[in-house]
Amino acid sequence: MAGEAAATSLFPSAPTTLEQSGLTSDLIQQLVLKTLYFGGELTGTELGRRLGLGFSVFEATVEFLKQQRLCEIAGGSGFGAASYRYRITDAGRSRTMLALEQNQYVGIAPVPLAQYQRYMLEFKKAVPFNASRDQVRRAFSHLVVSDSIVDAVGPAVNSGHSMFVYGSPGNGKTMIARAIRQLLVSEIAIPHAVEVQGNIIKVFDRVNHEELPFEEDAGGVTFSVEHDRRWVRCRRPLVMVGGELTMQDLELRYNAISGFYRAPVQMIANGGVLVIDDFGRQHCSPRDLLNRWIVPLESRMDFLTLQSGQSFEIPFMVLLVFATNLKPTELADEAFLRRIQYKIFAESPERDDFIRIFENYCSAKEIPFERAVVEHMLEQYYRPNRIALRGCQPRDLVNQALALASFLGQPPRLTPQLMDAACASYFVHDREVPATYA
Repeated sequence: MAGEAAATSLFPSAPTTLEQSGLTSDLIQQLVLKTLYFGGELTGTELGRRLGLGFSVFEATVEFLKQQRLCEIAGGSGFGAASYRYRITDAGRSRTMLALEQNQYVGIAPVPLAQYQRYMLEFKKAVPFNASRDQVRRAFSHLVVSDSIVDAVGPAVNSGHSMFVYGSPGNGKTMIARAIRQLLVSEIAIPHAVEVQGNIIKVFDRVNHEELPFEEDAGGVTFSVEHDRRWVRCRRPLVMVGGELTMQDLELRYNAISGFYRAPVQMIANGGVLVIDDFGRQHCSPRDLLNRWIVPLESRMDFLTLQSGQSFEIPFMVLLVFATNLKPTELADEAFLRRIQYKIFAESPERDDFIRIFENYCSAKEIPFERAVVEHMLEQYYRPNRIALRGCQPRDLVNQALALASFLGQPPRLTPQLMDAACASYFVHDREVPATYA
């Protein structure tokens, strides 16, 4: 697709000089010494792999460290400086200990803030949201949703606006939010870390970022690559947070022991989707949480603050989704709801849709679908007990029925008896506990 081609062409190319990397000589010196300190003897090529840089970028730095007797050549094949084996000296160890007191960051070299800002702005222009109705339907094909939801999600995604997804518990709000990610078809480059005035911010997160492989390197002693290995090729991120979210998670998190920062959740989700699940049940108040988003939602820029008090801005390219089973009007005032222009109601399924969900889940579990069994359950259990239909119930009841069948040694198929038992153990009814008499 056009968006995918644009994203690929935008992937940062590898720098060939220190100036192109945007990093200072002092920072590169520290990273080289730390890498040798922990890695032992390394060739120039291996140093480059560990730093994510071609050897030509820091070759002059290694030569300077040699002149200062902070590292030395331990051997090599004689095919150029990149093939030599380098090791740290006693003086280099002393210098490295001082650097580790400042911060303990070791690994892939960071990307300067200016390069990160530029990349995100270029990415936003090159990869606009442009989902058609058919694409939205395909993204939601595993769900049973109404046309009204499809027609609400599409424009919201295309406009890049955030949205409230609300409704009764169990009607697929979280599944809808997850499906929105399927509309973000292009890939994105995520930096391992970002450097701001000498401070390191870790960004790439293996839990929330799905890495996509590069083609295998051809090999050779110069480690020359087309793409900048300080960035990771990833799918557009989907970050989900729930009741555990705190205000601190929205700010830079400084570790006084390691001496560097962790990126806040919105920076980790940049270029993708951030889902605030169970909104209204966080440790912080909804008002405080919403107030934190007012400026980024309007200006599309987020402001973060370092320990020193210095602030800086990053592009805010996040599709923010609030999923809640509470009424939006009980969580936010009119001014904030106006900024979140799209409110999507996840309605309870009608009877026919409910049966379709049952059929789809039976197909997913590879068991026969017995419509008569479902009809029996609705007439004999749901109707007498006045149980509201919810989108999650077919999945849960099928799983409980199959677990009971396995326990009883019965074949994996739905029967009226199994569904009655599943309903009895799944639903809660207010019943009086019968008295026991001697």
